[in-house]
Amino acid sequence: MPLQNRVDPWGELHAVAARGTMMGNRGGKFHRHDQTLGKRRWASQHWICCELHYKNAHHEAMGQGYTSLFFLDEVTALAAGHRPCFYCRRQDAKDFLGGEKVESFDRRVHVERTEPSSGLRPPSPILRTGEVECGEAFNLSPSPVAQRWEKVPKADEGSLPDGCMLEIDGEAYAVKSGQLLHWTFTGYYSPVPMQSASRLLTPPSIIAILARGYKPRWHPSAQQWDKS
Repeated sequence: MPLQNRVDPWGELHAVAARGTMMGNRGGKFHRHDQTLGKRRWASQHWICCELHYKNAHHEAMGQGYTSLFFLDEVTALAAGHRPCFYCRRQDAKDFLGGEKVESFDRRVHVERTEPSSGLRPPSPILRTGEVECGEAFNLSPSPVAQRWEKVPKADEGSLPDGCMLEIDGEAYAVKSGQLLHWTFTGYYSPVPMQSASRLLTPPSIIAILARGYKPRWHPSAQQWDKS
């Protein structure tokens, strides 16, 4: 039985079989002794995205140290409000922050991903993975992690950088090469033309970093739609 530690672009945690290509944590341990979750969804403001495998390091997914989380790719992690880890991805972390102090960035982004006054509706309870619906193990209650800013630029204006994620009709899409790739726990499918979105999923501060030129890691399934 999969643990409830797979992260979607809204930042919600699910128990699905697909593990993805990257891992991370939210500042420490917030799972219970039986490896289940209560109401907590983070231990601190330091939300990071790490290598899935780093040197010879080994740890228990929900062990004594911290609650391990898993992402389809870095694009998903950024949408959920995570940044590159300074331990296993030091150069990526330095490129991402561009000289800004970690504490300053983490405080600002934590406000963006938990802002309760934006008035946004909660995410769709069902996200489809190919022909399989993965809603059975979802926590359907809205959480502060699901909140995002209300002002959403129109994607058809070309204002969103590659790697930004947004919601359309309750589904998540990632901007790549002038089109939108449909996100699922197992990969990207069904590209659609750029269009207006219900709301942004990627926090504004991270969108600014993507616009500045930071190149996040994509799941291999996204490569088939690269434009030469």
